Amino acid sequence: MAANKKAGDAAAGDAPQNFDQRLERLEWIVSQLEGGDLTLEQSIERYKEGAGLLATCRKELESFRAQVQEIGLEVEARPTPYAKDPDMPQAKMAPKHDERTS
Repeated sequence: MAANKKAGDAAAGDAPQNFDQRLERLEWIVSQLEGGDLTLEQSIERYKEGAGLLATCRKELESFRAQVQEIGLEVEARPTPYAKDPDMPQAKMAPKHDERTS
């Protein structure tokens, strides 16, 4: 209940500042719309606000997804050890292919 009160307080002019606050506000708007106690005008205003929050949250999620994907690519791009690396067990080393002897 406190979370719903806090999310509802954002209507007083304090726009949600981060993703979690926007999502909380969006959930509050959905609960208000589902409650059926709003006038038509209030419902339209909440719907407009919710649509804007949803678009912003989707953009942020796409940005977060791209960041996670980029981090994954960085992790996968680790350097390959050279063939005579004494710290690398020989079983894990891929045989080196020399095209001149083939």
